[in-house]
Amino acid sequence: MDAKFENGKMQILEQSGLMHVVFSGNFSEQNDEQYLSLFEKKLNNNVKTIKFEAENFEKWDSSLLLVIFKVIEKARDKNIAYDVSRLPKNLQKLIELAFAVDRKPTRAEKIKRAFIENIGFRTVKLIDIVGKVMSYLKEVLCSCWRFITFRSEMRSTDFFAAFEDCGPNAIGIVGLISFLVGLILAFVGAIQLQTFGAEVYVASLVTIGMTRIMGAIMVGIIMAGRTGSAFAATIGTMQVNEEIDALKTMGISTNEFLVMPRMLAIVLVMPLLTMLADFSGILGGAFVGIFALDIPFGEYLKFTVNAWHLKHFLVGVGHAFVFGFIIAIAGCYFGVNASKSADSVGKATTNAVVYGIVWMIIATGIITFCLQRLGI
Repeated sequence: MDAKFENGKMQILEQSGLMHVVFSGNFSEQNDEQYLSLFEKKLNNNVKTIKFEAENFEKWDSSLLLVIFKVIEKARDKNIAYDVSRLPKNLQKLIELAFAVDRKPTRAEKIKRAFIENIGFRTVKLIDIVGKVMSYLKEVLCSCWRFITFRSEMRSTDFFAAFEDCGPNAIGIVGLISFLVGLILAFVGAIQLQTFGAEVYVASLVTIGMTRIMGAIMVGIIMAGRTGSAFAATIGTMQVNEEIDALKTMGISTNEFLVMPRMLAIVLVMPLLTMLADFSGILGGAFVGIFALDIPFGEYLKFTVNAWHLKHFLVGVGHAFVFGFIIAIAGCYFGVNASKSADSVGKATTNAVVYGIVWMIIATGIITFCLQRLGI
């Protein structure tokens, strides 16, 4: 059977299980669907081998390669042998390259372990991770001591750049989210307080809630997603580009050069942002109390001032210092320990945010329990 398409010609000969396919002419910018439909009609169970050949070829492009590739795929599915030795050498190399790598990688097989063995494996792995983290914390604390004793290699320009990114650039999002949190907190509190006709105590609820814990937690979550991920992505990219290896080769401490400016900046900024969050949250609660619950402004202000206590304020600021340290450690640790693969930066960023938020919540629980036992 002969088939002619524009300037190209394809001849298909069948003889005792052999399909002989001969290409000739110009095979550039061809419609591969026309060729494939012809092959599908001819490709049956009687065919045992397909032999491709080229005669009087003028020129060809990827459209011919695509046709041959798809035909060979169908032949492989049906366990039909094929021969491309009579095609041009460069076309043979492209076909060989196309089938050299499986483009549908399979998942790595999961190692099956017995229940007790799996517990032991996970325990050993957890101990190893804790050991690495503690070793990293030791290095960071040593860098902090060098900074305190004025022996650090930290550059002031890096600190001010990190401070600007953590502080002024985050004011907008922190203020907006905190305002909405205060607004929501006031609405939720009002639902129960209206039952007793005590809507005015919404002011006390919002003030204590924001200053003691909610302001610090909201700032911590925002900064973990915004700044902690940026730390991991920046340092992780430097790891992929082998810039960290270059620093180590030059004898420069990566903790002092990369970690210290970021950690110092976020630890100093977190209390300031927490104060802003407290004010924004109280303002959001006042908006609900005055305009939605019809509480007089003077009355709302009086209950707010009475509820504000230095103890609650210092507890919130103390949380902010702890959260800043956790965010910096999580972001920098996963950035420095990122692998050099293509997806390592994404994994480092994700881990920095997840572990940062998880450990902030754990720290909040521990601090709250301790303060409760101390009566603070």
